[in-house]
Order: sequence, then structure tokens, then C-alpha cells
Amino acid sequence: MAIKLGKPDADGLGAAVGALREWQHEGAPMQLHPGDLGWFWRFGADTTAAAVRTWSRDGRILAVGLLDGPGLLRMTIAPDARQDEELARQVVADVADPERDVLTPGAANIEAPMDAVLQAVLAEHGWSADEPWTPLRRDLAEPVKEPDLRIEVVRAEQALKQAPEQALEQVSERVAVQRAAFDNSTFTEDYWHVMAAGPMYADARCLLAYDDQGEAVAAVTVWSAGPGRPGLLEPMGVHRDHRGRGYGTAITAAAAAALRELGSSSAIVATPSSNAGGVATYKAAGFQARPEIRDMHRDA
Repeated sequence: MAIKLGKPDADGLGAAVGALREWQHEGAPMQLHPGDLGWFWRFGADTTAAAVRTWSRDGRILAVGLLDGPGLLRMTIAPDARQDEELARQVVADVADPERDVLTPGAANIEAPMDAVLQAVLAEHGWSADEPWTPLRRDLAEPVKEPDLRIEVVRAEQALKQAPEQALEQVSERVAVQRAAFDNSTFTEDYWHVMAAGPMYADARCLLAYDDQGEAVAAVTVWSAGPGRPGLLEPMGVHRDHRGRGYGTAITAAAAAALRELGSSSAIVATPSSNAGGVATYKAAGFQARPEIRDMHRDA
């Protein structure tokens, strides 16, 4: 049977998310995670569905892609299909043809597992390796030492019925830290509520760290893929006015502890290798760097 490109609607996203969950396992290369779709869900179910592509054979999903911004396809492939050359060549043909509605013409990047034959097929068609990223992992078999810092879980007002105003204040603080941690961030309180109402957030947590003066200084969102599977940090940030004081290490350790409570076997994250401070922060929180990974890039 031929490989079929799919564009699921909001009701059909469950199959793609289920496949992503199934493919997460210890020892797997850094790859698209259910939490990546969970974080993208802040834009709403319909927008998330419009950004997802699947490749299937005989009704079985073999690859899932997320159009995560202009010219960026983040995708992963079923472990037993990563050496499937027919699949790889179909993906390359689909991304090369604008009428297939995967990538638009011009410069583009594709993130795919480094052990997939897709990497070699893309290179055959003129794609080249882009800047390196460093994936990091922390094993969660043993308890994680709690940081010496006040850490709180951000909850929607419906979940904190006795103090809805406090919950709304937490959401406001969570958003403020995000916007102060990442240049050009568009995160809003509405986006947070949409994300938190999404199906993937049932296995997620947003954490806030506070300094001795009660100021929110760092935040992280963690995503479980289910018990016994790697959990993802996406995103983690420290308020620009409070950097250099160990808050990033503290919130990262708290994130690992939260994932362990959710049943995750390990905590994983990736950051550009050029972000030396970020790599150092994760290492200080007990994460170990793994071999670098690279997107494949197409010039304009």
C-alpha cells in the first residue's frame, strides 16, 4: 500500500497523539513529544490540528509532523519505520511540493530523529545540517532533591475553587515570567487557559518559582507521555531581571521532581548548543548531555 499523507481535524488528533506517546521510550533519540503538541495547543484545537501532518500505510500512522512556525516541520517516525526508505522518500516528495500543503516554498528546516534514513534522503535532495542542539536527560529512578526555593503549581481557577482569585494571579505571574524570559514571546493568559483546558494538559504541570520577596522568578511546564516513558520540559525560563541566581537550576530540579510524580522514567529537554548558559543550568540540575542533534535545512 502507498504512503498516505494525512491532515487530521481536531477530532482526529487523538490518533496522532497516541502514536507519539507510544513512540517515546528510554534510549530513543530526541524527537517530537506529545508535550510539544500540548504546548502548541495554546493556540487552540483547530489551529493545532491545522499544523499537524501524518504519514500512514494500511491505516497505521508511521510518522507525525508539527508545523511549528514558518518553515519548520518538527517530526518523528515510528521506531520500526525509521529505516523505511519508501516512507522517507514520500516525506521528501511531500515537503518539496507546495501543493501537498506541508511546507511552503523557500528556506525551511526539518527536525527528525537522527537515526532515521530520512536524514540521508534529505541530504540527497540538497538539504544540509543546520546549527547543533544539545539534548539533555535526567534519570528519574531515584527521588529528586527538592530545591531550597518556594515552588508552586499553577492551577486554573476551576481547580482552586476556594481561592479563584489566587489562581488567576498565579496564571498572570506564569505569563509574566514567560514573556520576561523569552524575547518576542506572545504568551497570554488566554493562551494559558486554552492550553490548560487541552487534552494533553491532564498529564502536565506548570510550576512557578518565587524568591524570598515573593516575586515570581522562574517558570516551567512539564509534560508526561505516560508512566514509564520520558517526560518533557517545554518550556523553561527565568525572568530576565532575576538571572544568575540559581533560579533556573532550582526550577529545573522541581520540574524533574514533578515528572517523577507523574510517573515519568526520565526528564528530557533540548536547547541550542550555542546557549551555553542553558546547557550549564540543566547540567547543574542533574541532567546529562547526549550527542548533539541537528535539523536539516533547505536554502531559499
